[in-house]
Amino acid sequence: MGKRKFTSEQQAILDQVKQIAEGLGETFAPFTEVVVHDLRSPKHSVLAIHNNLSGRQVGDPTTELGLARIADDDYPQILANYANRFSDGRQAKSTSIGIKDSEGHYFAALCLNVDVTLFRSIATMLEQFSVPKGAVVKESLDPSTADSLRERIDRFAVSLATTPQALRTEQRKALMQALKEEGYLDLRRSMETVAQHVGVSRATVYNDAK
Repeated sequence: MGKRKFTSEQQAILDQVKQIAEGLGETFAPFTEVVVHDLRSPKHSVLAIHNNLSGRQVGDPTTELGLARIADDDYPQILANYANRFSDGRQAKSTSIGIKDSEGHYFAALCLNVDVTLFRSIATMLEQFSVPKGAVVKESLDPSTADSLRERIDRFAVSLATTPQALRTEQRKALMQALKEEGYLDLRRSMETVAQHVGVSRATVYNDAK
């Protein structure tokens, strides 16, 4: 594409994209991460991030898709609902929208990342909720893997209409108590798994478990 330029037109469009991202973030909170990339600065492309699920920060570099759009203006402008994965292993569904200027050059992108594990937890909750009163519910919780521990944490967060990373101190302590009572903390490396999934240090997890 040659050297990427910064124009007033691009900035005006980018300002509007940031407003759209903020609105989408508020609408789909807390289950969808919304990210604005400024592809003119690929090493520091993350311009705004709402409902942070990936752990990235403003100023972080672009993704492989961003680099592909920088290299090729003919790259697909919309990639919708493709399978993705957060750095901690959680499954995600992503949509990436490339933003072009009047000359047809990519200079920004709007990306949405949905935490699929949370919606699976919601489905489980709805199934349990629909069981008639008086019915004998025999739930099979096999706390034998790290995945089952992550799923239990997701269900706890969903019950509070939030995400694991957004849990407040008192909520984390309630989570740790629940995990202890249900035997999840007896799993190998359970504290490390909890710390990674909730986004805090192991020391914080141990303190919350007291």
